[in-house]
Amino acid sequence: MRLALSTALLTFALAAPLALAQEAKLPDIGSSAGELLTPAKQAEYGAMMLRELRNYGYLLDDPLIDNWLNTVGDQLAADSDKPEQPFTFFMLKDRQINAFATLGGYIAMNAGLVLTAEEEDEVAAVLSHEIAHVTQQHVLRGAERAQRDQLPILLGMLAAIVAAQAAGGNSTGDATMAAISSGMGLMQQAQINYTRSNEAEADRIGIHTLARAGYDVDAMAGFFGRMSQALRANSSSGRERTPDYLQTHPVTTTRISEAHQRAEQIRRSEEGNIRVTTTTPEASSSQQIPRKPDYSQGGGGTSNPLLPLSIRLPVDASVGKGNTGQFAWAKERLRVLSATSPDIALREYRSLRDNSGRSLSPAERYGVALAHLQGNSPAQAAAELQPLLAADPDNLWLALALGQAESRSGRSAAANRRFAELLQHHPDNRAIALTYADALNQQGTREAGQQAQAVLRPLLSSAAGDPVFQRAFARANELAGDAIRAGEAYAETAYLNGRAEQALIQLQNLKKRDDLDYYARARIDARIAAITPEVLELRRQGIRDPDLERR
Repeated sequence: MRLALSTALLTFALAAPLALAQEAKLPDIGSSAGELLTPAKQAEYGAMMLRELRNYGYLLDDPLIDNWLNTVGDQLAADSDKPEQPFTFFMLKDRQINAFATLGGYIAMNAGLVLTAEEEDEVAAVLSHEIAHVTQQHVLRGAERAQRDQLPILLGMLAAIVAAQAAGGNSTGDATMAAISSGMGLMQQAQINYTRSNEAEADRIGIHTLARAGYDVDAMAGFFGRMSQALRANSSSGRERTPDYLQTHPVTTTRISEAHQRAEQIRRSEEGNIRVTTTTPEASSSQQIPRKPDYSQGGGGTSNPLLPLSIRLPVDASVGKGNTGQFAWAKERLRVLSATSPDIALREYRSLRDNSGRSLSPAERYGVALAHLQGNSPAQAAAELQPLLAADPDNLWLALALGQAESRSGRSAAANRRFAELLQHHPDNRAIALTYADALNQQGTREAGQQAQAVLRPLLSSAAGDPVFQRAFARANELAGDAIRAGEAYAETAYLNGRAEQALIQLQNLKKRDDLDYYARARIDARIAAITPEVLELRRQGIRDPDLERR
């Protein structure tokens, strides 16, 4: 059911622009999709899809995971064929092996794909492939082929899904599936289906992006190969269905062979380049860095006539590319956060230890501690984390988890000192600021709320689309006694979680307050004006917020 709903929402994002297209058909000169749908509109529909996915509980909004995923994704995007293209990378908590790209450069990755990967290079290989689907306009061409009448069909289907979920009882799943099936039957394009040429092009472009970003070019063929083995094993045993990623990205021996050949061609072209080795606490990785003209020596031999002879440039900035060194920690954090419950996560670690016949790695022990923390056993979590942090004192994943454990076990002063020191060394770090603010908000005092306000305020200008920030900022303002700012942030949280009608009602109620100053009223009026058209369109299509309907 969750897979079908995810597919429906994705198709909704693809189909929506076509209902707004002009009646007159443009000449077929290449693809007309760029004429029908501007980059701004693409981004708008991508953001709409993101809010809907969050509304149905698919997203895994975690500051540390977000930071890692965006670090990898942004690095690849910067080395893609269109570095000017904006991208938004986000994680879904589902453990099915899947990833997809949609309009506006929105790229999703399931937790299951990361848990299946054996190294960060494999995750980067999948991301580079999805980035290529965007830069080569495969997604946009798919939207162009969609039927114009899909928008009302899909909006009606989403309304049926909401009604079925609100009905409750044992029939909820069946009703939801019936709603999805009936809607799907009216659509020509049930999901993103790339042609073989699209897939080959994304592989070819993606592997060059992978190489430019400093990752292992063999990772793409390696990951495809392991997926192919999983497919054969599943087919022979009949125990599990085909992974979602293989349904939309079919793997053949030809495709794997071509990926190996491209990797070999790239390695041969690297002769004479610089090999750089990066060592992290978890592993050591090597990569080839393209040798560029040496401008640092000056003198008559320089090929850059714009530089004075006395200028000495730093070494090639690309030396810092490649593996982030955070994959193992991100993987274990995802294992815990995507588990059905903390107890199930702990059972997974016991099984991992027993079946492997080895001791758990530091990252896996971090996962155990995190499961204890999620299971409301902060003292056990702290006992596990302290020796790990002593052995790796600069590890942010460990330090933040220990600070949370200290705060939740009643040692708020020690936790606050730890968080303040981290923030001093890493100013404006989103993960630190949000984790610190969350700990302060849980302390529940007016003073803690004021401190949380101060911690979060530097991020305010860049947090318009960040529901984790908005929720923390709302609570901080509530504790500090600023009811107006709290109300605005709570409304923004509702909107970003796919509840536009709730957000509008909250803002309209907030506007009735007598103590609004000019600036607050202007902010609230602007948000009401922005949200109202979306709410009216949803109402016109018969979609109402189920929480409001129950009231």
